[in-house]
Amino acid sequence: MKKGFTMIELIFVIVILGVLASVAIPRLAATRDDAEVAKAATNLTTAVSDITAYYTAKGNFNGVTSDFTKITNALTKDGKLKVKGTVECVSVTLPGNTTGNQQSSKVQLKLTFTKDDAVCKQLTKLPGILAMCGQSDKTELSNTTCDIQVGGSGGIQF
Repeated sequence: MKKGFTMIELIFVIVILGVLASVAIPRLAATRDDAEVAKAATNLTTAVSDITAYYTAKGNFNGVTSDFTKITNALTKDGKLKVKGTVECVSVTLPGNTTGNQQSSKVQLKLTFTKDDAVCKQLTKLPGILAMCGQSDKTELSNTTCDIQVGGSGGIQF
């Protein structure tokens, strides 16, 4: 008698592997997207923290508005947050002239979100991002832009 597997046993093994693959592959893709969303959220909050710290230390953004890598490594040189290597999710815009604004008005950073990619769309639904944009009472950003105060007193005079 020969040792080995019968054809029917091999077919069953192939069918079982196919069923496992049909369940595991979509879950793997979803897990990968969840990781990208978490990484993007971390990079965005890091960038905002770095920009705020830079403004607190220097008092202005002179000389760095065209090169964000002088402030933070979380963004590209032109102020874009990319996911999956090439997809631009968020564009960060620094305020224009900040000289003298520290005491009289808000110095605001503008975030512009794109919702073309699933990861980018999910980023606009995260509670931390919503809170950072002042929309913590919502389940998704109500528009594609939000302003974040990084300096100034908001008009409070002493």
